[in-house]
Amino acid sequence: MDRATVVIIGGGVVGCAIARALSARWSDVFVLDALPKIGMGASTRNSGVIHSGIYYPPGSLKAKHCIRGNQLTYEFCAAHGVPHRNCGKLVVAASAEEVNELAALMQNGCANGVEELRIIDRDEIRAHEPHVAAAHALLVPSTGILSSEDLVKAYARVATDRGANIVTNAKVDRMEPLADGIRVHSAAGDIETRCVVNSAGLFADEVAALLGSKMAAHRIYPVRGEYCELIRARQDWVRGLVYPVPHQLRTTLGVHLVKTVWGNVLLGPTAHYIDDKNDYERNREPVEDFAEAAKALLPGLTVGDLVPSYTGIRAKLAPPPGTAVTAASAKAMTDFIVERDPELPRVVQLIGIESPGLTSAPAIAEHVEQLAAEILA
Repeated sequence: MDRATVVIIGGGVVGCAIARALSARWSDVFVLDALPKIGMGASTRNSGVIHSGIYYPPGSLKAKHCIRGNQLTYEFCAAHGVPHRNCGKLVVAASAEEVNELAALMQNGCANGVEELRIIDRDEIRAHEPHVAAAHALLVPSTGILSSEDLVKAYARVATDRGANIVTNAKVDRMEPLADGIRVHSAAGDIETRCVVNSAGLFADEVAALLGSKMAAHRIYPVRGEYCELIRARQDWVRGLVYPVPHQLRTTLGVHLVKTVWGNVLLGPTAHYIDDKNDYERNREPVEDFAEAAKALLPGLTVGDLVPSYTGIRAKLAPPPGTAVTAASAKAMTDFIVERDPELPRVVQLIGIESPGLTSAPAIAEHVEQLAAEILA
């Protein structure tokens, strides 16, 4: 039977970033991914945004890891040839009432350590985005875009160059705690390891359940996000990133505009709670409804300017709106879970890693490296 120092379950952007970090310190690091290729889930089905850290509660893991991850992601992309662009972002107020929300958002971002934030007027907005109609916007210079697929591949490439083993078609179906480790049974074979890192994304709660962990009670609710794309003749309507003011009742940051590193313009994502974690296409939202939601940002938009694009599924810890939860539970549902399992001391659990997971990946990897060092000491 193969033996490993660390087995990472999940070969998404976070799993591969963890493999990169851990393989610099320990030999025999394995990544097991259930799919035929790494990064086929949420890691490459997203907006490809390098987030700044303005949205998240001060002191939260999302705030801490996003701020650190922003810096590390830019550095990694530059060092390893990952296509990216520091284009900045506008968060626009659609009404006078939302101007106060912009000020509160700026204050929150400043509390998290985001630099150079400022509120700009209509003239400056038009200088940045001539087709966006708004009286005020928050300018966020540290936000950017990247190729998420190239990022995942680059993390994996560095990890394998350091000796890590990345195994695909390796769905984990059973795990057994041992006196000095964990025996992991997968479709690719069995392996014994001194440390398991659960980085299974949408399926992290199910992986926790395989271990009999009480942390499986942190249920993941799949939320599908759909994208549309501007037709080629309208791609010059957007130069960078344009977001609406986030509202408390939204499941996400809202439908936004993204000029990708390839020059096309995405609109999205929407947010729909679904029952099947593999349901990417059934009952998609009509383009007409999508266009109506996006007009708040791009008033000149018509249905004919849009074509359907891809979809993604987020790993939300928060249940559908209207579900009764306690105040303590509601607070816990808004943050990442990155911790050693209290009952299984050789297991690190990552649950609810949604946005800004792409940006936060290298910072989460640093966090996991610290926890793994405790286990392997």
